Amino acid sequence: MEAGKTAAKRGSAAKIITIKRKKMDAAIIGLGLIGGSMALELRHTHRYKRIIGVEANADHARLALELGLADEVLPLAEALRNSSLVVLAVPVNVIAQIVSQVLDLAGTHAVVIDTGSTKAAICKAAATHSRRGRFVAAHPIAGTENYGPRAAFRGLFQNKINIVCESEKTDDDALQTAVEIFGQLGMRTVFMPPDEHDRHLAYVSHLSHVSSFLLGQTVLDIEQNEKHIAMLAGSGFASTVRLAKSSPAMWAPIFEQNREYLSQALQEYIIHLQRFQYHLMKGNTAELFNIMRQANEIRRVLNGISETATSKTLTP
Repeated sequence: MEAGKTAAKRGSAAKIITIKRKKMDAAIIGLGLIGGSMALELRHTHRYKRIIGVEANADHARLALELGLADEVLPLAEALRNSSLVVLAVPVNVIAQIVSQVLDLAGTHAVVIDTGSTKAAICKAAATHSRRGRFVAAHPIAGTENYGPRAAFRGLFQNKINIVCESEKTDDDALQTAVEIFGQLGMRTVFMPPDEHDRHLAYVSHLSHVSSFLLGQTVLDIEQNEKHIAMLAGSGFASTVRLAKSSPAMWAPIFEQNREYLSQALQEYIIHLQRFQYHLMKGNTAELFNIMRQANEIRRVLNGISETATSKTLTP
């Protein structure tokens, strides 16, 4: 890759010296849905010499190699030795635990990006590190209910939003590299403070997962005595409870890290449920109708999200 040209004049002639930077590796820590999908996308960009995986689960490591997600799976220190990009795609509690170690081990000019669904705790964990400028606190908002290496696929990030927090604490070149990479994945990057991120995500992501998990649990409790429940469950139930198939190992730490905002969101949700139940028991059909009609306004919000994803990028 051509990084720059220097003209050195000798007499009337100018000699052009071309400086080429050595292509480096990219290290992906965690080869599940997000990490594996990023590995596939990064391979397609041809920016990196090799895709190196770091994976604590031996079965996942073997499978990631079989699926071509990584060229090699190595211990952390060895994986980071020749990597100019490091992506942390493990549960948020693990990210908070290892981000300082990763910054210690990464090369001087390496860019370290996390993909966690919470941001305040992770930003706090990296806040005082001497190499904080090489860290990009990101959240690519993309995913499915599936997890593990087999869940990874190209196109996961296409037309999705990526959030970067505390961009002012990140070195300009590191931030530019991250935004370019997410752009190559098909994402648009927006910027916001970590607390604002966590508050919004408590409502639009984390609460919906809690609701789905507990709806699934409610039906499982009933199914013990109602043998026909599985046969009667239709597509509406399947779509509503889909998120209950998500990984508890990923979501329990998210709920823990965002417990204050999530608890607030749950309290408001419970109030709406209780209000609905009250009118249901009173036979107030008109009130039930009004509640559902007001809820239909979510269509406008979802349409706005779609339009934003395709037309608007905020600046840091």
